[in-house]
Amino acid sequence: MKTSAPGRTCGISLLLLLLLAALHMTTARKNDIDIYSLTVDSKVSSRFAHTVVTSRVVNKADTMQKATFQVELPRRAFITNFSMIIEGVTYPGIIKKKAAAQEQYSAAVARGESAGLVKAAGRKTEQFQVSVSVAPAAKVTFELVYEELLKRHLGAYELLLKVQPQQLVKHLQMDIHIFEPQGISFLETESTFMTNELADALTVSQNKTKAHIQFKPMLSQQKSSGQQDTVLDGNFIVRYDVNRTSSGGSIQIENGYFVHYFAPEGLPTIPKNVIFVIDKSSSMSGRKMQQTREALIKILDDLSPSDQFNLISFSGDAAQWKPLLVPASAENVNQARSYAAGIQAHGGTDINHAVLMAVQLLNSAKQEELMPEGTVSLIILLTDGDPTMGETNPARIQRNVKEAIDGQYSLFCLGFGFDVSYAFLEKLALDNGGLARRIYEDSDSALQLQDFYQEVANPLLTAVTFEYPSNVVEEVSQDNFRLLFKGSEIVVAGKLRDQSPDVLSAKVRGQLHMQNITFQTESRVAEQEKEFQSPKYIFHSFMERLWAYLTIQQLLEQMVSASATEKQALETRALNLSLHYCFVTPLTSMVVTKPDGGERSEVAEKPMETNRENRHKNFYLGRPYSRLHTTGDRGFRLTAGTSGKIANDPGRAGPRGPLNSPRPYPDYLTAGESVLPDMLAPSVPERMIHGMDLRAKDVPAVASDSITGRLGERKASGSSTDLPQPAKTASPPGTTAAVPAPIQAPPIILTLPGQSVDRLCVDIKHSQGPMNLLSDPDQGIEVTAQYETERAQFSWIEVTFKNPQLQVRASPEHVVVTRNRKNSAYKWKETLFSVTPSLKMTMDEAGLLLLSSPDRVTIGLLPWDGPGEGLRLLLRDTDRFSSRVGGTLGQFYQDVLWGPPAAADDSKRTLRVQGLDYSATRLLKLDYQEGSPGTEISCWSIEL
Repeated sequence: MKTSAPGRTCGISLLLLLLLAALHMTTARKNDIDIYSLTVDSKVSSRFAHTVVTSRVVNKADTMQKATFQVELPRRAFITNFSMIIEGVTYPGIIKKKAAAQEQYSAAVARGESAGLVKAAGRKTEQFQVSVSVAPAAKVTFELVYEELLKRHLGAYELLLKVQPQQLVKHLQMDIHIFEPQGISFLETESTFMTNELADALTVSQNKTKAHIQFKPMLSQQKSSGQQDTVLDGNFIVRYDVNRTSSGGSIQIENGYFVHYFAPEGLPTIPKNVIFVIDKSSSMSGRKMQQTREALIKILDDLSPSDQFNLISFSGDAAQWKPLLVPASAENVNQARSYAAGIQAHGGTDINHAVLMAVQLLNSAKQEELMPEGTVSLIILLTDGDPTMGETNPARIQRNVKEAIDGQYSLFCLGFGFDVSYAFLEKLALDNGGLARRIYEDSDSALQLQDFYQEVANPLLTAVTFEYPSNVVEEVSQDNFRLLFKGSEIVVAGKLRDQSPDVLSAKVRGQLHMQNITFQTESRVAEQEKEFQSPKYIFHSFMERLWAYLTIQQLLEQMVSASATEKQALETRALNLSLHYCFVTPLTSMVVTKPDGGERSEVAEKPMETNRENRHKNFYLGRPYSRLHTTGDRGFRLTAGTSGKIANDPGRAGPRGPLNSPRPYPDYLTAGESVLPDMLAPSVPERMIHGMDLRAKDVPAVASDSITGRLGERKASGSSTDLPQPAKTASPPGTTAAVPAPIQAPPIILTLPGQSVDRLCVDIKHSQGPMNLLSDPDQGIEVTAQYETERAQFSWIEVTFKNPQLQVRASPEHVVVTRNRKNSAYKWKETLFSVTPSLKMTMDEAGLLLLSSPDRVTIGLLPWDGPGEGLRLLLRDTDRFSSRVGGTLGQFYQDVLWGPPAAADDSKRTLRVQGLDYSATRLLKLDYQEGSPGTEISCWSIEL
């Protein structure tokens, strides 16, 4: 695979979620509906993505068949066009005012048909699906177009393509063209289905301002081993960053419209006063409370010493941890961690009292001059339910809080799960200069909470306003903002007047910690217009659509907290823009006419986040449903009404993760469809790493104990290829035969420098606190871990890279990769293939995670489930360690001296490392490096 980019991991990446047109068949014969062409073309011009998905199918059966076109797109995207071409006749989608489409919608519901073509799917996606009957030998072309202004999140946009064609496709091609006038500084790719063979179908090219990513696998590359099924089932991700300066941002102009991107580099963080208001009502008991405590403890560690904070926990009543705000000193943070660890769930939910207590605490600190001048004050509310005690009327709570805050502080609301009234929390936050987020109940809920905190952890500017000459611009989008946070970006767009000058100038004013600041910038109109005319693949007039998209999104947000009179005016303007630019928004619908049984219509409507919980509360109403089972943003599909194998059928090779049990109120359930249960276990093919089969061949059988079912452990002599076998002895009558001690896999196996056969098996018997296993400043690698001696396993292992700046933390539950304060969680045994210019990260179906790069030691992490289960560490290419390597394990890659064998027992020797002597005994152990259940080896065992 070709990659070309400077090595820098922080910054902007592109977020674009897409399921590649999964077409399903409703007959018993497989592939009656054949996808002979499937293409995705995404043109990204200055963060505005215009994506076209085109699928061409043919009915190879001799009877009428049904083809279903299904695409998963970002929830922030607006569909702009859809059409079907059947036997030369085009059936377009027509976008109308929602009320005008209601007649078709109601008629379809009355006929018992599924009228909503767009449904909420995963955390960040919506699913568009259309079915049509296809005559024998007939061809159908489906085309869906959608657009989105990509939003900067923790310095990263992710282009995430969900690839699930579910059959081999003769012509399968993805093209992503990126044009960024500011210059592209970083580019990387990641996939959950890529193999070394498929990587050959991927090309990534880049120059200063442009990038082209193409994935075009041949049929032979798509096939699973020895079968006709496709291996393309997972995610493909692109991330990129642009060059930034400390100036007033970048103003870009195209076809009479301008867009101003503002995210200055190098600004100091403003100290903050933050109060965490934590729901501890009975509904938070169990895993929710555990994850909240876990996240809160981690968040407290991330507070800056210049910050002040406090905690309020509430159920039917509320209690604050300290009477006042306290500095985030090490002592106070440790005390707060202990307090957070002891929060227990019980009682009802009095949100009104708890939030007003937080406001009063900030007011008191302000009156007593305990809040330093120029600091930012935040309230972060986490709750999983509706108010049930005290003031329970949502409208009155919203009014009470707004009057109390009075524009002085920002309130952020986190809704945990689907029992919470998200509409209530969204208005509560937007009324008070904050925002609302839903926290999804899953194994990574704690990470979601941490990520949200990181979004608001580093305020850079307050009271940010944009100024342009009034005689030069008009119809400017929102131009004043309460806060700018590190890792985010403010975007303002507008229209140039007819008699615009040669230069468009702008001023951006804001407040730093202790001073006002003004940024000035300008842009030459003619030069900018010319710059966007040159790239042939740029979607022209995109900036006008970008302006319309941004304006509609802001109008919809303003409607949430507007008065009745203001809301009507905002809605009218947003509706007119939606119709003029053909956007499917919450105010419009797209009517799709189909030829089935005479002309009948279906309606595509934009799902609303505030209505999602209502749909999921119908989970136990006895209605049939179909499932999209997701793990984070990674998932597999169980689809009703398909022919052939279920998407997770063991008969299909390729990447598979473990099936999870159903959760109540999951975000992917929709009433009115059919269900398939989670009933198939994944198959695990032989492990392949870098194209080499590392599974042991012709391994002799190892005796196991019939009582314990575990392998026996014995003292060994000689090499690992000549293992002594225990003698068979008969037990005297009336006695019980001695059971051999079970053979264990040691926590760590090391290949010593200059050694090709003998290995060192390291057992850890004494451990207090985190251990520095490896540290090599020349390699830019550090490995730390926590070892539990009682359970004889690692509770976590953490690998930190200096370049790129990246941290990988493995626990028995999952792997968390942190880039630029953003966490990405991966479950073990989910295939992963990530490549940056300086680091390659892969995980196979057996769960082996390898971290490698040119001229650097390869580090492996493995969830070992054999005897002595737990996390395991692997080291390869250890000759690349520098002379400065150190740490508990690193010391063995310095000068190591072996003493002679003991006179009475040649299976014992002394090992001297940096002046310390270790007793080494040759024993039989299980080699976890070859995968479960492990290979019996002879190695020198030492204890640390």
